Amino acid sequence: MKRSGKVLASMLLALGLVATMVTAVAAYNIGIFVPGVVAGSPLYEELVAGVAMVAAEDSSVTYKVLEGGFDQSTWEDAVVSLAATEEYDLIVSSNGAMPFVAQPAAEAFPDQKFLIVDAIIAGNAQMYTVLYNQVEQAAVMGYLAGLVTMSDMEGATPELKVGFIAGQEYEALNSMIQPGYELGAKLANSGIEVDFRVLGNWYDANKAGELANSMIDAGVDVIMTACGGANQGVIQACQERGKYVLYLDKDNYDLAPGVIIGSSALMQQQAVYENVKAAIAGELVWGEYKILGINDGYVDFVDANPLFKSSVSADVFDAMGVFLSDVRAFYNTWLKAQLIVPTYW
Repeated sequence: MKRSGKVLASMLLALGLVATMVTAVAAYNIGIFVPGVVAGSPLYEELVAGVAMVAAEDSSVTYKVLEGGFDQSTWEDAVVSLAATEEYDLIVSSNGAMPFVAQPAAEAFPDQKFLIVDAIIAGNAQMYTVLYNQVEQAAVMGYLAGLVTMSDMEGATPELKVGFIAGQEYEALNSMIQPGYELGAKLANSGIEVDFRVLGNWYDANKAGELANSMIDAGVDVIMTACGGANQGVIQACQERGKYVLYLDKDNYDLAPGVIIGSSALMQQQAVYENVKAAIAGELVWGEYKILGINDGYVDFVDANPLFKSSVSADVFDAMGVFLSDVRAFYNTWLKAQLIVPTYW
């Protein structure tokens, strides 16, 4: 009996060791590469939050965030270094340039998998990408800008001019966001002029404020900003001059109520959460991509926030409501026919 007890104890110990080994093997490690900094960048904040949601639900999932900073020339080496640790089952990132930035790392480490959102590439067997239809996103914002510049709102000028300031030029900006914004504005009124300017970086709030003031001096009364950490410069200039801001990618009316009069959102946190879970479950088909738009529920204008209604005139609010209703209800037969994602990939 004593010997049997010893055998049983040994078996239980062995089973315990096996269980420990299984637990170790089951751990899933994620590296998050942020091509910039997290703070002040809505999409990067949501990128990290989406992975954190998965880790909060599953204790076997761990993650580490690496910020690449603003010097783009260092990103490629940083991603290679991240992959070279061979610690991560998945590297997650966000930015239209990242599939190409990550290519050398993928070639050097053929077992490394990458999930990249807000980007697209086809046929790379180590990558899965998710692109948002930002033509749609920007067109909705442009339509609101058009309504505002035609309105009798206090900050509106007689000139039919709207503005857009971007941090830097990149493929999605040139192919989707800027054309979409102009299309939306001209859907409101074909005579509207769009003043588009590029800051040259994602952090210089003073320079962003100078650009905004120059636009205001030229008759612009509403500016869409996509400058990352420099957005505050645009907001401050418009606040001081009694003009209006449209905020891309996140519900941020509360940053400057009455100044930020429109927000559009990309549901990046949800997209990251869902696709990371799919990667862990082995459900992603590497080498493929998907495009998410208004009809899919990942791109939309934020009209549920009460600050939207209180920030615009009644006629603008009502006209925007009709437009949004049409966009959401008739996407497949009307808006999609006008707003086609460019095939730059």
